[in-house]
Amino acid sequence: MRDVAEEPGRAVGDASLEPPRHPFSTARRLAAEALGTALLLAIVIGSGIMGETLAGGNVAIALLGNTLATGAGLMVLITIFGPLSGAHFNPAVTLVFALRREIGWRTAAAYVAVQLVGGILGVWAAHAMFAQPIWQVSMKLRDGPAQAWSEAVATFGLVAAILGSIRFRPDATPVIVGLYITAAYWFTASTSFANPAVTVARALSNTFARIAPSSAPLFIAAQLAGAVAASGLFGWLLKSGADG
Repeated sequence: MRDVAEEPGRAVGDASLEPPRHPFSTARRLAAEALGTALLLAIVIGSGIMGETLAGGNVAIALLGNTLATGAGLMVLITIFGPLSGAHFNPAVTLVFALRREIGWRTAAAYVAVQLVGGILGVWAAHAMFAQPIWQVSMKLRDGPAQAWSEAVATFGLVAAILGSIRFRPDATPVIVGLYITAAYWFTASTSFANPAVTVARALSNTFARIAPSSAPLFIAAQLAGAVAASGLFGWLLKSGADG
């Protein structure tokens, strides 16, 4: 969400901006981003391990469990941390708000740093809960143009869902984002990582939700491209007034 103090040229009532946060300090906002991202990764990795354990080899059932836990968890995390930090939990989302001048670049860089650290800590927390080795490196390759295109589409859709909801239905943003990710797990070939911090963290888990480190750069590049494309298109599409 926006930093009014960082954008003196923007009107506080501008409908194209996110609803203003309560006045929390930068330290608290960074802590919220780190904790929220850690909990998100604990949900993703932990539900993947649980789903695979209980599914008896049925990958569809394991993916369904992973999907439902992630979508539900996102709704809760965004509701809790949204008023604190904006609940980005995602460098691609933070990039979009920096491009829109709704968060300063210095703050955005700090957000990305704590998101990356929080994501890794969340993976390690999930490993510990299931008595897995804490340090792991994924061996699952997710390569090829179809996977990259899936990530670009998934992230484009995620940014579209965020920008559209905060423009028209800000109170529904947690539900809209959670439902979108739930759907995107199933309509994309990549199962919709849509998040560079998630991608990096999942490379450090050789469990159900894994991705090999060598596959991560392509995913991240596609995610950032999708986010920037959505930012540009929806910046125009959601603009108030009759001017083109």
